[in-house]
Amino acid sequence: MDRLWAPWRMAYILSGDELSESCIFCAFPAAGPSQHRKHLILCETDRAFVIMNKYPYNNGHLMVVPRAHIGDPVALDEADYTATALLLRRSIAALKNAVGAQGFNVGMNLGRVAGAGIDQHCHWHIVPRWNGDTNFMPVVAEVKVMSEDLHGTYDRLLPHFLQVGS
Repeated sequence: MDRLWAPWRMAYILSGDELSESCIFCAFPAAGPSQHRKHLILCETDRAFVIMNKYPYNNGHLMVVPRAHIGDPVALDEADYTATALLLRRSIAALKNAVGAQGFNVGMNLGRVAGAGIDQHCHWHIVPRWNGDTNFMPVVAEVKVMSEDLHGTYDRLLPHFLQVGS
């Protein structure tokens, strides 16, 4: 059996179905700009923010999150929905410039049964894709290799997001 060293995954595995007392999508931005790097927040506006996924499907996997603690985008008011949609569009452009992605998977998982890890606070995922980014590792070994650590990716993306948020 081949082994791939990915110790950062253990926190996610051990969390299982445990629910945090507070929502990270509410708590992390509330901690303020001095904690943005720690919490992987790339930019924010008064109604939404962009945060890196701590357990990414690909390098540069981002989430665009409305500040309103609402699990269903249908329930967002027009101002929150519009602000989040604009930030989503700007984030795709910034990410494309930053990493040269040739495509993106963009979407959301609504509800726990649909795969939402945090189902009480809606958020859109942006996963950059490149031609040939699926190689033998995920196909044969069911393993995804991440080529850069999270804070390295954060530092590389941050300059591209300075003009995206406020």
